[in-house]
Amino acid sequence: MKLTPLQKRAERKSRNQTMVDMNLVSLIDVFTILIFFLLSSASGVELLPSPKAVKLPEAFVEKSPKETIVIVVSAEDIIVDGRRVASVAEVMKMQGDLIAPLKAELDLLGNRQVVRAENQAQTKQVTIMGDKDIPYQLLRKVMVTSARANFSDVSFAVRRKDV
Repeated sequence: MKLTPLQKRAERKSRNQTMVDMNLVSLIDVFTILIFFLLSSASGVELLPSPKAVKLPEAFVEKSPKETIVIVVSAEDIIVDGRRVASVAEVMKMQGDLIAPLKAELDLLGNRQVVRAENQAQTKQVTIMGDKDIPYQLLRKVMVTSARANFSDVSFAVRRKDV
């Protein structure tokens, strides 16, 4: 069988053409490195969750927030790490400075086991996110209760004020 010059050219072209084989191993390596970079860079920014009901006071701050137990004190509720523990109206009616439900929650959170030894120092730290309009008496009760639950390092969350 005799081939025409056009058919010969097509046959040579198809013979010299190799199938493109994609190497997925190097592509997976690139995506793994990309995901690792994104996860490690995202954990460097530490922000406290800011509920809409709480208007933080403004202040000039130089320190970044740490990951601690967060007590949110709004005009209606006291919330510890996302769980409502008491209402402000009930707490203001209580005699004395100890808030029993808050102390029980802090005792529970304070007794958690720490996986890494370097995080042991952070277990007794608490951050209070208090609305700027809450009465001092309520703030005092929260601070006294935190101290009675052996949380010696108390920080206050504020909104950073620009110079």
